[in-house]
Amino acid sequence: MSDMFDYLSWRGDILFSQLPPNPVDALIFSTLSYIQFTGIVPEDLQHYITLRDAAMMLLDDMEDAQQKVRVKADLDLLRSAAATDRFGRVGLSMYRDVFDPEADTQFAAMTFFLEDGTAFLAFRGTDNTLVGWKEDFNMTFQQSIPAQRLALQYVQDFCAASKAPMHLGGHSKGGNLAVYAAAKCDYLIQKRIITVYNQDGPGFSEEMMDDPGYLNIVPKIRTYVPQSSIFGMLLEHEEPYIIIKSKQIGLMQHDPYSWEVMGGNFIPCEDLSSDSRFLDRTFRSWLAQMTREERNTFFDHVFDLLMVEKTSKPKDIIKPQNLITYIKTLQSDDTKRQLIARELANLVRSAHNAQYSEPEN
Repeated sequence: MSDMFDYLSWRGDILFSQLPPNPVDALIFSTLSYIQFTGIVPEDLQHYITLRDAAMMLLDDMEDAQQKVRVKADLDLLRSAAATDRFGRVGLSMYRDVFDPEADTQFAAMTFFLEDGTAFLAFRGTDNTLVGWKEDFNMTFQQSIPAQRLALQYVQDFCAASKAPMHLGGHSKGGNLAVYAAAKCDYLIQKRIITVYNQDGPGFSEEMMDDPGYLNIVPKIRTYVPQSSIFGMLLEHEEPYIIIKSKQIGLMQHDPYSWEVMGGNFIPCEDLSSDSRFLDRTFRSWLAQMTREERNTFFDHVFDLLMVEKTSKPKDIIKPQNLITYIKTLQSDDTKRQLIARELANLVRSAHNAQYSEPEN
């Protein structure tokens, strides 16, 4: 069961000028974009730093470095990739990081310049903050979220300063941002896009399915989902998706480090798991029962409840003192309690109905 680290050991000595980027390279770039490179990677395209030098600067202070990653494995990936000729020589530039809780905005992107003359624009997925999670749920009722608009602006800014052909990609929400930016940019920019990699990122509203720009870019989109995908199956996809194997089970299959690799590609699966199909039916049915305004109100109430003092990350939700605060808040707010209780009951009902609606093969 090979993974990204095995791939780096196997292909790390082959330059991008000798062999162009493949799906596993794209996942490595997307995963590296989770690392906070503020103050290390230049914010403009006139300057760059190699991945090897950026890694040396970040890893020089391990205590600080551990605060700049999503999981410890990100540092291991950075160290392993920087040690190879294939990735170590890649130039990093145009680092952009926007975090605005008041506007429900979590966005980051970075450009990798490859030795074959192309660029890979990587968009960060959902981070470990409740703000990032709330922005994801906002996709279910907003025509566009701030991170999507920032992704489009990022591509436009890149094209105004560089003529390099480009790949776009991202894991989780980052994949959605890559697709959105490619779909909404003008035709001349779309012609410069080689491939768009969506790695288990959610889809879009039904309106997006008829968007001319989206339909034009669909042939260039490569969407990958693990066999028990949850995030990647949310909302709508016009492009076909490739189902791949993961070493994990259930929700943990979203972890890019669990995806099984063979050569420069992922090991395919024939079909989604029954759990993935069940959850897909459940959420589709549940969301279909609510108008956009009702979804907005529900998720606003839920996150207003969760975002109490000193609660900024999902793991903070289960702290005993926060659970007590949630109970007290609901006891004192009849409107919020009734609305949340009603929609959670609808969710349970949708799950019950989905359990008995598995289509026959």
